Amino acid sequence: MVDMLLYVTIGLLLVLVCRKPARRVFGAGPAFILWLLPLLLAALPYLPALTSMWVVTPTTLVMPTVRALIAHAAPAASAVHWASILWLTGALLRVMRLAFLYLRLMRQTRPLPASVAQTLQANRCDIDMRRLRLHPNGPAVLWAPRSMLLLPADFLDRFNSAERRLVLRHEHAHLRRGDTWWSLFAELALALLWFHPLAWLAMPRFRLDQELACDEHVLRNSPQEETAYANTLLHSIGMDTTPVLIPWLAEPQLKERLTMIQRLHPGALRRRVGFIALASLMLGGALVAQAGTNGRSIQSAEPDLNYNANIPPQYPPDAVKNREQGMVILTVLVGTDGKAHKIVIDPASQASPSLIKAASDAVTQWHFNPEMKNGKPVAAYARVPVKFALPNLATKAPAPPPPPPPAPPVPPPQPPSLPPPPPVPIHASPSL
Repeated sequence: MVDMLLYVTIGLLLVLVCRKPARRVFGAGPAFILWLLPLLLAALPYLPALTSMWVVTPTTLVMPTVRALIAHAAPAASAVHWASILWLTGALLRVMRLAFLYLRLMRQTRPLPASVAQTLQANRCDIDMRRLRLHPNGPAVLWAPRSMLLLPADFLDRFNSAERRLVLRHEHAHLRRGDTWWSLFAELALALLWFHPLAWLAMPRFRLDQELACDEHVLRNSPQEETAYANTLLHSIGMDTTPVLIPWLAEPQLKERLTMIQRLHPGALRRRVGFIALASLMLGGALVAQAGTNGRSIQSAEPDLNYNANIPPQYPPDAVKNREQGMVILTVLVGTDGKAHKIVIDPASQASPSLIKAASDAVTQWHFNPEMKNGKPVAAYARVPVKFALPNLATKAPAPPPPPPPAPPVPPPQPPSLPPPPPVPIHASPSL
């Protein structure tokens, strides 16, 4: 999807830069085919791969205390999920708005009165009258399962006979060139690229180039009517337009269209050379870009993260006990059914046999999104790295606590001391 968006962006940039020089050199008709370039580049991822290669999936981190931790893939998958929802919501709103405008236009159309049809037939109009309708935004062409040409109710009063003939020839040229379907495709592409600023910049220029190519087609068959054609455009100023229409005139286009009418138109030979040269350049550029993709398809084989989150690799207890960790790299042959048909241990793996077995056992049960080429699933290889890590393995084990200091020695018990004997009385003898 990212590759496709990148190619579309490159294509739009190239068209916006080259459209005017190509128009001056080869004419408006050949320059209009440049708008096929974004479509061609967008289809590059669907083209057959020139070489085969495998895709490296995000690393799966396995820890003994976590059941499954997909380090980088899970946040990315969540972001992609919400981005997809946002994009789809915007695209649906644009499509609903387009459908609403189309239904409103259809309700506003009215059948062509018989008097108007007779007048147009008298003017030798070769348009199928069943495709003509009245609408306030006419003259214009409305895309539909069967494209219709819309005319205003005052068409006969607003334009004289010569002007009516030129307007109808212009609208008929739109029908013959298939411009109604190209306009429908452009509106749907804008709905899908509603978030892309280049898409909004390119849309009015696409409509202008479409009108210029149609003007050139009409005037190439009637070069003597250039002045009358320019006067008819000036006579139509102020008419309203609606995005789902291909209008006869949108006012911002007037200056470019009048300038194109006055410019010397390239001859038939230069126009043919322009068609061939521009087509060859676009095809050559697409082939070069395809070669630069190294054969990657629109969707490479990759694990189904939501499904595989329920089957994470288990850290072997003996590996935890032995404090083993490392990276296991598996080369998986993913079949068209999304299952792993073959698992090869990459020599770059740096892990013990127990970790390799744990990773292989889990991946064997995983489900993969198979690689897609030309819209069909094909067998392809995917590299699946699984990292086993123990927390704080580099930190030394804490030393055992020091033993408590020994208690001071207890002196042996002393016998209780006896009281001193009473003093012996001394009797003095009488003096002689």
